[in-house]
Amino acid sequence: MNETDLTAKSCKPCEGGTPPLSEDQANGLLARLDGWEVKGKEIVRSFGFKNFYQTMAFANAVAWVANREDHHPDLEVSYKTCTVRYSTHAIGGLSENDFICAAKIDRLV
Repeated sequence: MNETDLTAKSCKPCEGGTPPLSEDQANGLLARLDGWEVKGKEIVRSFGFKNFYQTMAFANAVAWVANREDHHPDLEVSYKTCTVRYSTHAIGGLSENDFICAAKIDRLV
């Protein structure tokens, strides 16, 4: 599987009782992304921009992807930076959905 494969996929609902990805599975998917890192039970990437307008345009594009996939990140928005954090709260860890959305967000920049 490569990034193209991830961007071609759609998120699937995760329910309680579904196990989170193992560390090896998460690292395998992480290797297909650009600039993301695992921090605890989430994947994180900060994106830098020239100004506030570009930052907000990116944050709105992330919101569009999140709504389309029905999988929503935590966003931290400041003047020239937007940090995106993905985790699948329903299972208490990472799922393939987190990596699918991250790959789609990578394609925005």
